[in-house]
Amino acid sequence: MFPSHRPRRLRTTPAMRRLVAETTVRPNQLVLPMFVKEGATEPTPIATMPGVVQHTRDSLRKAAVEAVQAGVGGLMLFGVPETRDATGSGGLDPDGVLNVALRDLRHELGDETVLMSDLCLDEFTDHGHCGLLDADGNVDNDATLRVYGEMALAQAEAGAHLLGPSGMMDGQVGAIREALDRHGRSDVGVLAYSAKYSSAFYGPFRDAVESQLTGDRKTYQQDSGNVREALREVRLDLDEGADLVMVKPGMLYLDVIRAVADISDVPVAAYQISGEYAMVEAAAANGWLDRRSAVLETLTSLRRAGADIVLTYWAVEAARWLR
Repeated sequence: MFPSHRPRRLRTTPAMRRLVAETTVRPNQLVLPMFVKEGATEPTPIATMPGVVQHTRDSLRKAAVEAVQAGVGGLMLFGVPETRDATGSGGLDPDGVLNVALRDLRHELGDETVLMSDLCLDEFTDHGHCGLLDADGNVDNDATLRVYGEMALAQAEAGAHLLGPSGMMDGQVGAIREALDRHGRSDVGVLAYSAKYSSAFYGPFRDAVESQLTGDRKTYQQDSGNVREALREVRLDLDEGADLVMVKPGMLYLDVIRAVADISDVPVAAYQISGEYAMVEAAAANGWLDRRSAVLETLTSLRRAGADIVLTYWAVEAARWLR
């Protein structure tokens, strides 16, 4: 009448559970997304993302050093410009907020961390789309690729180790890789946003970058029901020379992460996005969840699904817990 197999023996103590853990989360697997606002004189809290701020140049440097000291693996930068235009020219300007911030951090940190930059026009355009618009108001894929190539060079020269094209334009990885290699920057890598879905959970992020978006991005971001399409996008990016591939959002697309990990021969990243962060923070603030346990469980789920790297706004805090 007694069970002959007792799996609970491997759960008896914390030490035993650590010993046999199949999935682990380490600080160096975490990347911290950061926002820097042009002209800011003090850090500005983002109401929909408790604990996250739009940084000044000085506070960005300080927070970046603290993140590296905590052991995080990398930093992903987003810029919030004072002015925008139809072509997103601020993203190409060497003195634009994002490129200045990249130079600041590369000077401050050198190669102590992996410095990443968002390569997209949406933060810099007055219409909020990820590319140039044609005469009919549609995103012009191929015209946008030419700008992405220029943007890639600007960010490489500013000090980025990895460029993160997030616009979901067809051929963007190949265009960026060609531009970098043609100008002698084969040392700079591409973290491809290969499977970026059109999601209702980007709302807080759009507050963070003060998005000017009109309409939606459904003609270039993926439909939430499609997995084969994601795998096709990943294969195309790998063929075009992606050094890493990403799935975004993360927690809502664990099945996609697993499917991508099964076919990718390069590291797989997952972006735990603003809405996923905000959900946990809101529930914890209401006393509905134990915050620390919930955060670590979400990170574990992303790693278990197959993510080698996780972009998360909890990167520093989680790194300290894990250490």
